[in-house]
Amino acid sequence: MSARLKIAIDARITPGKSGGVGQALVSLVEGLGSLTDGEEVYDVVVRSAEQAEWWRPYMAANQRVVVMPSERQKKSLSVRLRAKVSNLVIGKPEPRRSVWPEVPVSNGFYESLGAHVIHFMNQMAFTVCALPTIYNPHDLQHLHLPEFFRPSEIAKRETLYQAGCHFARTVVVGAQWIKDDVVTKYQLDETKVQVIPEHPRMQHARPVANEKLRSVLHKHELNQPFVIYPAVTWEHKNHLRLLEALALLRDREGLRIKLVCTGATFSFWPQIEARVAQLNLGSQVKFLGYVSDEDLSALYQLAQFMIMPTLFEASSLPIFEAWAAGTPVGCSTVTALPDQVLDAALLFDPYDVESIAEALTQLNRSAELRSRLRELGYRRLADFDATRTAKTYRAVYRRAARRSLGDEERRLLSWDWMRNPERRMEVA
Repeated sequence: MSARLKIAIDARITPGKSGGVGQALVSLVEGLGSLTDGEEVYDVVVRSAEQAEWWRPYMAANQRVVVMPSERQKKSLSVRLRAKVSNLVIGKPEPRRSVWPEVPVSNGFYESLGAHVIHFMNQMAFTVCALPTIYNPHDLQHLHLPEFFRPSEIAKRETLYQAGCHFARTVVVGAQWIKDDVVTKYQLDETKVQVIPEHPRMQHARPVANEKLRSVLHKHELNQPFVIYPAVTWEHKNHLRLLEALALLRDREGLRIKLVCTGATFSFWPQIEARVAQLNLGSQVKFLGYVSDEDLSALYQLAQFMIMPTLFEASSLPIFEAWAAGTPVGCSTVTALPDQVLDAALLFDPYDVESIAEALTQLNRSAELRSRLRELGYRRLADFDATRTAKTYRAVYRRAARRSLGDEERRLLSWDWMRNPERRMEVA
């Protein structure tokens, strides 16, 4: 390689509040920092000194944190990219916007870093600049479930996503299902869209000591057995149908399954709370809100199984976390989830309360099923490798910078290991 390849990674996220995107960014930075067989260097761009301090523990010798000057926001130019969203604003009413969302244009800051490539993994941070660009749109949920979004949010997403996908040299998504969706919706050349399955950060993989498990049960006033559903209270997370399935099993079969939900309570929470009361599920269902990583690790291990009834998911981090903790999984058949789990979860239709109830029943009553899914989960998790993900991103950077690629890199770029792992997963 004739010169060191420098990559800028836009990491302007709110630490601890950026969900799966934040986790994916940290995992990628850690993975890239662990590679010692190349000459790449990385600038991780943040918006404040506080964010810089948060990122520093994740930095390796070939990486540094760069704070973006605050005046960039004041001086930034912009372009308008009118998205065709007039037929999508059928959701929640709101005041009329007088200004269409605008796409930021670099005022020279990114170019001043001396980088050869810029990567926007945070889909809402895309900025037009002179550098070859890598962009992750993650998913197009706002087009599939527009009723869950305000018109202004749809307009903002469509403006930024379309700009990012069309200006980028490479668009990266986590699964073939998302690639097909992005190519169709935004009329992209499919060769421009690269599938790279994300590597999950395994902060819940270490066994929790028995003393901690007991303290978490006491702290949250829980009794086993219980089912866990870790999800913030967004409408598409489908808490209402899950509650209806629990009530159906109680009323029809006398099966009282206890449910523990974790995650921040957002705007849809009052409707969920009201439904718990209407169905008289107060003694069976407990919402803990946001819990610490330590408590969540313990809850995974304490749970009989995890249920994931979401209506839309590009890739589910809680499923990875459950597998790492040895927790059996039941999940939706929607979007890319069947590709993520293959045979390592019990699948059900999240729109059908009967289907959810049947999955709950099977997982509750069959210890053999839970044991089999636990083993399959461990094996499936092994298909997602941090080094492989990092090397594939590095190959994307090298290709964007017009650097030559080796045989291993070409193979990684042609391999979707989410749908096609090298080995078959079988249990004797």
